[in-house]
Amino acid sequence: MSQAPLIALEGVGRAYLSGGESVYVLRDVNLTVNEGELIAIVGASGSGKSTLMNILGCLDRPTIGRYRVAGSDVQEMGPDALAELRREHFGFIFQRYHLLSDVSALSNVEMPAVYAGKSAQARRTRALALLDRLGLSHRTGYRPGALSGGQQQRVSIARALTNGGNVILADEPTGALDSQSGEAVLGILQELNRAGHTIILVTHDARVAAHASRIIEISDGVIVADRVNPQPMVAAGGEPQPRSASDDGREAATDQPVKGATRLLKSDAGTAWWQGGSRFLEAFRMAVVSMAAHRLRTFLTMLGIVIGIAAVVFVVALGEASQRQVQSNISSLGTNTIQIFPGKHFGDEDAATIRTLVAADAHALSQAPYVDSATPGVTASKSLRWRDVTVNATINGVGAQHFRVQGTTLAHGRFFDEKSVAGHALEAVIDPKTSETLFGTTTDPIGQIILADRVPLRVIGVTAPRRSSFGGAETLNIWIPYTTAMSRVVGQRHLQSITVRVDDAYSPAQAETQAVALMTQRHGRQDFFVFNADAIRQTIESTMSTLTLLIASIALISLIVGGIGVMNIMLVSVTERTSEIGVRMAVGARRSDIMQQFLIEAVVVCLIGGALGILLAVGLGALVRQVSGGAWDVQYSVVAMAVAVGCSTLIGVAFGFLPARSAARLNPVEALSRD
Repeated sequence: MSQAPLIALEGVGRAYLSGGESVYVLRDVNLTVNEGELIAIVGASGSGKSTLMNILGCLDRPTIGRYRVAGSDVQEMGPDALAELRREHFGFIFQRYHLLSDVSALSNVEMPAVYAGKSAQARRTRALALLDRLGLSHRTGYRPGALSGGQQQRVSIARALTNGGNVILADEPTGALDSQSGEAVLGILQELNRAGHTIILVTHDARVAAHASRIIEISDGVIVADRVNPQPMVAAGGEPQPRSASDDGREAATDQPVKGATRLLKSDAGTAWWQGGSRFLEAFRMAVVSMAAHRLRTFLTMLGIVIGIAAVVFVVALGEASQRQVQSNISSLGTNTIQIFPGKHFGDEDAATIRTLVAADAHALSQAPYVDSATPGVTASKSLRWRDVTVNATINGVGAQHFRVQGTTLAHGRFFDEKSVAGHALEAVIDPKTSETLFGTTTDPIGQIILADRVPLRVIGVTAPRRSSFGGAETLNIWIPYTTAMSRVVGQRHLQSITVRVDDAYSPAQAETQAVALMTQRHGRQDFFVFNADAIRQTIESTMSTLTLLIASIALISLIVGGIGVMNIMLVSVTERTSEIGVRMAVGARRSDIMQQFLIEAVVVCLIGGALGILLAVGLGALVRQVSGGAWDVQYSVVAMAVAVGCSTLIGVAFGFLPARSAARLNPVEALSRD
């Protein structure tokens, strides 16, 4: 049983839409190619020869007819299977070279091996050997722009041989070269054919075709002649550079084609996991190279991400700093407290007749586990006099624990204690405003005697300045033992209020419930009402959180706008790099490889933008700290930064998907036709 031909076309035709009608550029093409042939397809421009070569190389599909490679029908293959054929079986040599301009000659030659999953060492060794074989060992690190036309074409030939190149498809390989370089390229092709490679040469030049052993002539999309050339011309100057005998083994390993049709259609299922990793690393490297080659475009692309991430991170950090500042202020106001008043509510007309709130209630509450400290309270507005200075002030009769309950600190002096309370001591603690009003700035108030409505009081302490939760900072306050206030100032035995500070281990709501239960049990009925100052804290914190969320949402919008900018630039990048995409597909890149590369570029742009955004946010925080003199200590959350980086990654994936998908779905032939 005879082996199937390497390539077989039966009734192949290719049509394109033009003006709404199908126009055939190939008609009823029947052709077989056997392994080891050197064939020239000749014809005038527009005859269909390049279209035929594109179909032979699986860059394009026939509209009608059947095309088999090693007995397998190409029409039944999906995009990845066709990519495998191009990668493992075919090697392309183009008239315009189609080398990637941003990378070296060595990297261009390595590219097919990258998509084949070869290790970095293996593909580098192979590429160096091929370039050496073609006389370019001294130009491996040069980019295509630094190479002559003949040298670029040799790089293209080396790339075609990287994965074996059982079938070499050369489209006008000498068209852009001078005669000497053209002869050299033809000589290399003849040498490769003698080594066993199948060469299919497309040309309009009869002199070039004369170097082939078989000449196929095509005209208006129809094969009009298929003849054997009994005496092919031998190209001059096509011999490789002299090599030492020690290189024979390497030469044999690098210029021999892959034999046997059974290898052509192997599955990717057996590809090792590390091969996928190798392709990923190569895609990452190419993304970095592409970004570096277009620095300004890359910077402008990530600018929106930088601003968006910086805004989000900085606003969240500023919001947290604001909340901490507010919480600190709230704590200094004693808002973790519960106040108990007689009556049903503020403004209750019967409250003045209720006299059941007594000091024993405050003592009982102070013993409860949910109470940190407690203080009785009686208040009266009286006149204060020192020498010839008389002012009106609020006299606060309180317990020794009052200053802990309210979180009050001393500027100088001391607080009165339980002994002072029990002894009805004539001692007073005043606030800074009272001290300044009565004594000015030159007299030390400690030890001075003041009259509170004819009751002499010795000043023993001055409190530190603080914000007031109610009222203005101009209010004059003086604190004395509640026993002194009740017996000497207001003349009553009942309290006007009890204030308790909630223990940190208990929630204010839980403490309020238990305090109400205890007081109800002591009074036999609920003849009092409770004001939980925690409501103030919750309201302020809720307002701050809402404002922070609002500003962060605005910043998030800028981040989304930045993501849209990334998508737009990446779509433009796909258009600019269409030819590069076509080259990658021609050498065997799968759709997933193309999509992966563009997705990686989008994600890398967004990740770098995210990192720069975080640095910008930290810099803004340092600036705010310096300008405010340390009053605003912006503390950044690691979680917020991690979320920001995660968001930038998601934006890269989300907004990079469409451009990547667009790139992956390009038709290889159309992509290659654009420069």
